[in-house]
Amino acid sequence: MSKILAADIGGTNMRMAVVSQSAVGAVIEHEYRAHVALSEYRAPSAAAAETYVIQVISEAMRPILQQHAITAVGVGFPGFFDADGETLLASPNLPQLKHVRLASRLSDQLSCVVRMQNDALCAALGEWRDGAGKGQTDLLHVTLGTGVGGGLILADSPFVGQHGMAMELGHVRTACGELARMCGCGGSGCVETYASAQGVLKSYQLACGDEHGSSVTDTAQVAELAKDGDAAALHAFEQAGCHLGKALAHVVTLLDLRTITVSGGLMGAWDLLHPPLMASLNEHVIPMLQGQVVVLPTLLSDQAGLLGAAELVRMELVRRT
Repeated sequence: MSKILAADIGGTNMRMAVVSQSAVGAVIEHEYRAHVALSEYRAPSAAAAETYVIQVISEAMRPILQQHAITAVGVGFPGFFDADGETLLASPNLPQLKHVRLASRLSDQLSCVVRMQNDALCAALGEWRDGAGKGQTDLLHVTLGTGVGGGLILADSPFVGQHGMAMELGHVRTACGELARMCGCGGSGCVETYASAQGVLKSYQLACGDEHGSSVTDTAQVAELAKDGDAAALHAFEQAGCHLGKALAHVVTLLDLRTITVSGGLMGAWDLLHPPLMASLNEHVIPMLQGQVVVLPTLLSDQAGLLGAAELVRMELVRRT
């Protein structure tokens, strides 16, 4: 049974785990955390950004590699990669990083095999291999948190597209006209502006007015209010579910998917999101597929990304044999 060091890197924190991989599945043996502050770092140049990322990741991993007999390293990273995960094409946290062979650089630093891929795609791999999507040939995994992300498995393989940007689900447009919200991508009406944590909070504040809405500062508060029957809070989650269901309907109509899994920070409000999501999905999907799609909550909690990063490595090691 091989041991893999898996990492799930966010804007400010890095989660790592020693994962035992076998033909039947993966088991997390040890977990670690480190502060990485990628979103806070202001690189003076592209070279400085590349050096900083390599240094931060390798320094966090090196002590763990020294403690355990690690075969290889798998990393989920917030950015867009080419199909083989060798080249980071772009990263929202470090915009200077473009077309960087990050996996090779990290492999040189750590003296072992390193595989990297988009963090949402890693979460999809984890859910497909060991979670709610286990046994499916095709799977769409959705992450709901600060933003809305997606990862796609087609014919038992991760799909990244020609530019590394397949399943940028958060930027599917579900609203138009004057009321469409502006998005950080530069567009407007993106599903992320309604179905993310910030989107839900915005919907609540708009529904109840600034005077009362400004006292509520996070989505957990909105969820508690909704569970107590607050009309504005219920409306916010209704909006989120409706917009997300519409976006998913477009994907299902295009790809004829049967199974969708969902994870992320908004899962604590799943009971509020799921009914309007399913109603909207079935309203907007092609009629022949109405009632044919299941949308399931994660079975892996916050471990999907780690297990998916380990799966990246397992697939690479199998390919090499």
